[in-house]
Amino acid sequence: MAEVIYIGDERPLVPREPPAQYDLFTGEAKPLPILVDKDVEEDIRVSDEITLVRSGDAAQIVLSGFGLFLSKKSDRLIVRKGKDLIYEFPFFRLSEVCITSKGITISSDLIMELCARGIHINFLQGNGRPFAKLTSPMLSATIQARREQFRALDDERGGEFSRIVVKGKLRNQRNLLLYFGKYMKRSNLERYSVLEEKIRLLEESENKVKGLKGKTVEQIRNELLGLEGSSTRAYWEGVQEIIKGRVEFMGRVHRGATDKVNAMLNYGYGILYSHVWGAVVCAGLEPFAGFLHVDRPGKPSLVLDLVEEFRQPVVDRTVISYINLGENMNMEGGLLDTDTRKNLSQKIINRLESRETYQGKKYQIRSIIQIQARNLAAFLCEVRAYRPFSFKW
Repeated sequence: MAEVIYIGDERPLVPREPPAQYDLFTGEAKPLPILVDKDVEEDIRVSDEITLVRSGDAAQIVLSGFGLFLSKKSDRLIVRKGKDLIYEFPFFRLSEVCITSKGITISSDLIMELCARGIHINFLQGNGRPFAKLTSPMLSATIQARREQFRALDDERGGEFSRIVVKGKLRNQRNLLLYFGKYMKRSNLERYSVLEEKIRLLEESENKVKGLKGKTVEQIRNELLGLEGSSTRAYWEGVQEIIKGRVEFMGRVHRGATDKVNAMLNYGYGILYSHVWGAVVCAGLEPFAGFLHVDRPGKPSLVLDLVEEFRQPVVDRTVISYINLGENMNMEGGLLDTDTRKNLSQKIINRLESRETYQGKKYQIRSIIQIQARNLAAFLCEVRAYRPFSFKW
């Protein structure tokens, strides 16, 4: 029998076993926990159940595995599966903990430690919709901002902010159509002409918002919502033109969406809601007392107000690019499948980490969200004017 001589790196690889230690009592080798302790320079898929998403100097940890147990040991977040201790994450490497599936348990000691360190804990449903967020009440600002927020519901500050919300949304809708339209203009003038008409309608609606008469939000809300509704229909018709031929999209569906585009939009908005909600709380404002969006039980109306100026630059732009690049989009049981959710959530968070020009400087969008929440608190306290964030196209 001839002898096989391996040259260079041709020797077949033998799968490496995970590090383990010998148990003297059972006679079995038990796996040692893997310490994930390094600078997160890019997104890291630790396992099928755990992803680290780069977030400035730290990372957001996204967990989606049934049966995981999270606890605290010294200065580390510990992840167990059954009886096995599988991963350790130093707290100083983390900015947020995101729990995105059922069947995950978290200890009270860990919750206390994360809150003390200012690390938010987000709980998301399978469709990306947040149902809980844990933060420390000690991280909020003073009660003065809340007092002024409630007073503003009945004076011209509430009316002015509501106008600003709608103007900011319409401008960013127009900017997003212009952003994707500049590529379409070079490749298909006929389709661009359709888009151009939608852009014109959005600009006209923005000008009409400026001319509305009335001081308080109650005096102008119906007209504002009417303009916002008709303009948003034109916007989504423009989006249909941008993604035509790549995926079926019949229009916007908010709840119970079964098509891929709406499912991705809803999932992305869920992630955005979590970030805006955290910013509102940290600015010392009441999430459930909004201006444009009316109060309803369980509805964080101020969060929904502030979300409006960030939908297009954060979520819509990311989803449309995702579709145009031909990324995999799969549904399972009426929801996005696991791989699609993970891929999309990473792209949304990456977009939140990207930089945009704001007040003459470059900031991460997630920082702009926090600045805008604090600017709103200052506006309600009559310290400074409020201007909506508008991204460059």
